[in-house]
Amino acid sequence: MKESLSGTLAIDLGNTNTVIAFQDQKDINSVLVEIPNITSSPGIIPTAVWFEDPSKITKIGISALEMRDNLNSDSFFHSNFKRLIGNSIEKSNQNNILNPNECGEKFFQILWENIPHKYEIKRLVLTAPIDTYKGYREWLVNLCESISVDEIALVDEPTAASLGINVPFGSKIMTLDIGGSTIDMNIVKIEGGEGKSGPIAELLKFKGNDVSSISKQKIKCAEIIGKSGSKIGGKDIDQWIVDYFIPGNDYVTNFLKAEEIKCKLSSSAIKYENKYPIKLLTEQHQEKEYYLSKEIFEKILIENNLLKHLNSLLKDLLNQARGKFCSVEDLNAIIFVGGGTQIPLIKEWMTRKFSKIQIMSPPPIESIALGALAMTPGVKIKDILNKGLSIRLFNKRKQKHFWHPLFCKGQTWPTENTFKLILQASKNNQEIFEIIIGETQKERSYDVIFENGLPKLSEFQNEEEIIKWDKKPLKIVLKNKSNIGEDNLKLFFRITKSADLFVRCFDIKDEFLGEYNLGNIF
Repeated sequence: MKESLSGTLAIDLGNTNTVIAFQDQKDINSVLVEIPNITSSPGIIPTAVWFEDPSKITKIGISALEMRDNLNSDSFFHSNFKRLIGNSIEKSNQNNILNPNECGEKFFQILWENIPHKYEIKRLVLTAPIDTYKGYREWLVNLCESISVDEIALVDEPTAASLGINVPFGSKIMTLDIGGSTIDMNIVKIEGGEGKSGPIAELLKFKGNDVSSISKQKIKCAEIIGKSGSKIGGKDIDQWIVDYFIPGNDYVTNFLKAEEIKCKLSSSAIKYENKYPIKLLTEQHQEKEYYLSKEIFEKILIENNLLKHLNSLLKDLLNQARGKFCSVEDLNAIIFVGGGTQIPLIKEWMTRKFSKIQIMSPPPIESIALGALAMTPGVKIKDILNKGLSIRLFNKRKQKHFWHPLFCKGQTWPTENTFKLILQASKNNQEIFEIIIGETQKERSYDVIFENGLPKLSEFQNEEEIIKWDKKPLKIVLKNKSNIGEDNLKLFFRITKSADLFVRCFDIKDEFLGEYNLGNIF
């Protein structure tokens, strides 16, 4: 009997493919989950539903794709529904029995029922698009009521993609996503950085209870700076390949073979001039062999104006970004998402356009799901500081005390990382350091000043906004006396789950001087 695995499951619902990945709580590595008759390859599920009414037969993934040539497929076969969930602008296929929300519900229901029993799911992590985030989240909250797992968290897709490749918080990144049905380009700013709290997952469910409306842990999505896109994607490229050899042919089996050779020609190991066979069905239902090379493949893409189309989308995107004071020089990285971005011609086009910016190409299909796992394996119920904490220090040059921030308002606690601070002596022969903590007022107040008889708010906050703790200051005694301006003391601050502020103290030679509870933050 195989040992069961206990941990976090991530599901990234895509418009063309859905990715399902798992991370055991004892393992730092994640695995792509394979489900017989549903996944097309480990962790990859075609986002398709076959719902046959009145028999109520429901199939998803690869099983649904196998049904699409059957009678009444216009009514029973559903795809391209993810982008319509929570989207009140675009209209769905009126011939389908199910609306987009119902398609998503059926898809999740069948998927959940077929997850292998060896996976014990303690936490489920879901991803959401940022352009339709509000409506999509509402749909997910309702969906979570029927999912039997104690803890459910939500991550926005651009943040998950950036975390999957360790882009620093606060970065501005551009993503190019070429999926099966759409091309999406966007520039976003990831939450955090510059002293701000980093992004955290939003908990929708905890200990079996719905906390979506009461959780203090509200998600802060990546900020959209610019977005452009079109309803062109990998399936259109498959059609172009078939049309190149047999114009007007629309046999599904031919498209599948075109997709297969497209993926092969996207490999960097394939030589440019080598030709590879592709067997297609003619209009007379006879199989005929053709040959395709990277050279011919690129010719097909160029003749169908793919690069001109990408240039047009990019121009619109950069114009939007400039309108929000974001230039190309502000971008930290460019991320490729979706299988279509692996095509060498597209990679070369992007490299020529942005030669000075780092272009990252993580696993194209599963990068968002893996990033969601990277963000949430240790996600806990956290509270948010409603006031900042500071330490009082002495400014030698100005000969006066000032407050230096330790933890800012809005940061989450308990803290995952300590805050390191190195102190210098403020006088010669100093052997005692006094640690005085202060907190900001809940409501920030500003002085009102008058200019030309008109009231204005002062740009500068008063020191009175920091209130000294009514607790006895900690006094740290050094073993050796120190001189003014010398580094002498290393402090590491953290906030525990019981809301206590702790500090670990070391001298400059890393000798441990003790750990102390400075007091409760409430």
